[in-house]
Amino acid sequence: MPTIDYVPLDAEAVRTSIELVGAVTADDLARPTPCRAWTLYGLLAHMATQHYGFAAASRGESDPAVWKLVDLGDDPAKAYIASAEHVLDAFGQDGVAERSFPLPEFGPGLSFPGSQAISFHFIDYVVHGWDVAKSLGVPVSFSPEVLAAARGVTDAIPTGEIRQAPGTPFAADVPWSGDDVVDGIVAHLGRNPDWKA
Repeated sequence: MPTIDYVPLDAEAVRTSIELVGAVTADDLARPTPCRAWTLYGLLAHMATQHYGFAAASRGESDPAVWKLVDLGDDPAKAYIASAEHVLDAFGQDGVAERSFPLPEFGPGLSFPGSQAISFHFIDYVVHGWDVAKSLGVPVSFSPEVLAAARGVTDAIPTGEIRQAPGTPFAADVPWSGDDVVDGIVAHLGRNPDWKA
């Protein structure tokens, strides 16, 4: 079975988020999102923080302070886009998928192979792209290659009691039988595909 190169797939997911966020106005920032208890501003702050955290991890940096929630300042959309471009640059460096990524957010002292770590970031930005689009009430689309890889990553994430543990990154999966691949992915990860703002 060929190894999946998540770098270009992740880049497509991140660029899709940039396109979506580029249309965000100040009035949009208080909108609800499919992420429990997060407004669109809160979601963008989380997404920007993750970009900086994963970029630092790609350089071997393990300081947990990098993962502290960022302030998006006076222009949250611009600040988000800067964070996205930062991680695109970091993941675009030669040999990034062969490095070891320290990810203190997953637990003290934990590191992951670069390709696996990038797959974590990748699935987050497929799902968070969907979250942003849902919050704004606009469609989102990904290439068949992105969807196939995202489905593979999603299927490897366990369901059941582990989803009820404190601090779990995903809610319990939502039963879903539709044909839309993105809807199937987000349902597996605990979102309701029919969510509306």
